[in-house]
Parts: sequence; C-alpha cells; structure tokens
Amino acid sequence: MLDINLIREEPDLVRKALVKRQLSPSSVDQILVLDEQRRSLIQDVETMRSERNSVSKEIGRMKDKEARQEKIDAMRVLGEKIDAVDSELNKVEADLQALLAEIPNIPDPEVPVGVDDSDNVVLRTVGEIPSFDFETKPHWDLGPELGIIDFERGTRLAGSRFYVLSGPGALLQRALIFWMVGLHTRQGYLEKYPPFMVREEILYGSGQLPKFRDNLYRDVEEDLWMVPTAEVPLTGLHMGEILEEAQLPIHYTAYTACFRREKMSAGRDVRGIKRGHQFDKVEMYTYCKPENSADEHEKMLHDAEETVASLGLTYRVLLQSTGDLGFGSHKTYDVEVWAPGCGEWLEISSISNDGEFQARRAGIRYRPSEGKGTQFLHTLNGSGLGMPRTLIAVLENYQQADGSVVIPEVLRPLMQGIEVIRPI
Repeated sequence: MLDINLIREEPDLVRKALVKRQLSPSSVDQILVLDEQRRSLIQDVETMRSERNSVSKEIGRMKDKEARQEKIDAMRVLGEKIDAVDSELNKVEADLQALLAEIPNIPDPEVPVGVDDSDNVVLRTVGEIPSFDFETKPHWDLGPELGIIDFERGTRLAGSRFYVLSGPGALLQRALIFWMVGLHTRQGYLEKYPPFMVREEILYGSGQLPKFRDNLYRDVEEDLWMVPTAEVPLTGLHMGEILEEAQLPIHYTAYTACFRREKMSAGRDVRGIKRGHQFDKVEMYTYCKPENSADEHEKMLHDAEETVASLGLTYRVLLQSTGDLGFGSHKTYDVEVWAPGCGEWLEISSISNDGEFQARRAGIRYRPSEGKGTQFLHTLNGSGLGMPRTLIAVLENYQQADGSVVIPEVLRPLMQGIEVIRPI
C-alpha cells in the first residue's frame, strides 16, 4: 500500500506511475477528495467533542436547574450530531481505504515502460539453446508415453487443468522440491513449512486481496483461503510485528502447494501442464532494511540463477516492463528456461522487490539500533523454482531419441537409483 502522504504531496508521481502501468489515474483524484473529506470530518467531530467536554464541565458547576437542563438538552442534540458525523467519517474512511488498497506499487525508474510481457527486456541469456538430432517431443506427449503423467485421470478426479503424476514422475517432482529447498538452505535461507490455508487479513497484508479475490479459493465455512503462493504465509509470519535491526536481513524458503483459479485466454496454454489450478512451488523470501533491498534483490536473482544452472538448463533473465509488473512489485526480474519440446521460453521464477508496499499493508516495521521510532522494512520474494514448469524443462531438455529421459546429476541421489526414465 502506498503512503497517503506520498499521494497528497506528489499526486502527479502516482498518476504517472498508474499510466505507465496501463491504468487510469482517476483514482488518485478520488483518493484526494476522500482524504480531504476525512480530514474535514475529523476536525468537525473533534471540535464538537471539545465543545461537549467543555460544556459538560460547565454543567457540573451550574446551580440554576432550568439553565442546566437547557445545556443538557443542547448537549444531547450535539451528541446526535457527533454520532452522525462519526458515521459519515467511518464511511469515508472505509471508501478511502478501499481505494488505497487498489493502488499498485510505483515502478522503479529502471523498469521499462510497456503494455504487456512482450515489452519485457532480455538482460542476458545463459547457455546455448540445445540442438537435437531427432524430433523433440513436448511434455504432453512424453509424459503419457513414459507413463508418468495421466491427464485423463486428473480430469476425472477434479476437472480440467488437473493431472496425476505417477511413479518416476511423482518421484522426480518430489526430488526437485527436496533438492531446491536443500539448495536454498545452503544459500542462507531458513526453511519454513507454513499452513497451506490462511486467514483473510494475511492475504490482504501480502497484497492478494482485494485485487485478486476472483482468482483465489476459499473455504467459506471456516473463512480460510488456500494460498496462491508461499509468499502469502511468509509475509504473514511477521504481520503486525516490530523487528529489531539486528535481526535483519531475514531469509526464508518454503515449499507449498499453490491454488489459483487460472483464467486463461481461449486457446492459450490449453495443452500440457504449464497452467493449472494446483501446482507446487518453492519460494524465497527476504525481510531487510530499505537501504539494502537493491542488493538483496540481486542476491535472490543470483540464487534463482544458481538453481537453474545447477539443473543444466539454458535460461535467460528479463526485466519486467510496467505492463507486466505485479501489483505489489517495485521491480521484478523473470527467469525463463528453454523448453525444446514446447519450443518456447517458460517463466519458472519471478524475483520481485516490493519495497515497503507489503510491509505497510501488513504493518511490519523494524526498530533502528540508533535513533528513535520505527520504520517500515522492505520485503522481497521469488520463486526458487516453480512447478510444473521446472519439471517440464527437465523432461523436455533431457529427453533422448528412444523416448527416455535422463535424470540430471544433481537429482540422482534423490531418485532411489533411477537414472533414466524409460517408456512403459
């Protein structure tokens, strides 16, 4: 959430940021109007309360019963006015907070202006796009032929966008998750195993609500929400807390299943397992001081790149444009891996610096070791990496002419002796 003082003092900065994100700037004017109404109402109600307090003391000293009763009657009328203004103030404040909650983060000046992901800028490509002396297969053909991906039974169990991993396929996915969590702990992250369901305020604090309400799954009876990413509970771990400067930076990693209502354009990604309502992901998350967040962002990108490189995959790093930038992000790097069967680059990690945006929403501060008061800290998050696209990349890049798939070296100790997955 943006600081209301920033919107008051630099409204044009916020308007320009919204235009860069392909959004209407009209909400800034609405916020300024409501903010002015709010401050005016606060002044009115404080003036009336001050008058009531003063007259109440006067009433206590009055001996003339008739005059005293007149004052009491007048204060009763004043009390009704105070209640009416309080009610109006509450509505204005609610409307103001609702609008503020819909304003996205301001893009970093380095973020290129663009309409959508086609305007993202490729910063570097690492490795060569592999060549094969046979016709490569996409994972939607490889998986069934190997007997490790069952689309039919997934659909039978839960509908479209679901699938079942079987035998070596399920083991390979588990090995990837286990290996990635282990790598991140060696990189300096503390592993957490959070709930896969959270309360509504946790989603609000992380910036998922109210913006993405229609994309989330909810248990209405218990009022719990399925997490769309481990970023949500990792933000909530310190919601409402004041941390000490000496505790920072804090680095967390966590595996969770993730649940989202994928609303895809007709004909886009309709084949395979690239997009689904349920998927697995290993997350990296950082809390740090504002002056260190740029360096921490680069560290997280380095850690994600190390993860991809260790799997022997060709990848590229992109800087997201304003048209693709996430709601809470100030600046985001994408890591994409080449999938030769699909014939395309697949995003397997987005590493975002949210600045103080999440911390302000979630009420997370830190106390500087020198000086007084508290400050909002900065939060950063990134996939390290996301499934099922990492699984897709492994299957398609390590496929052989005979239809088998070789297991990457780093995963073999976790594969129960399986070094090659062969067709059934």
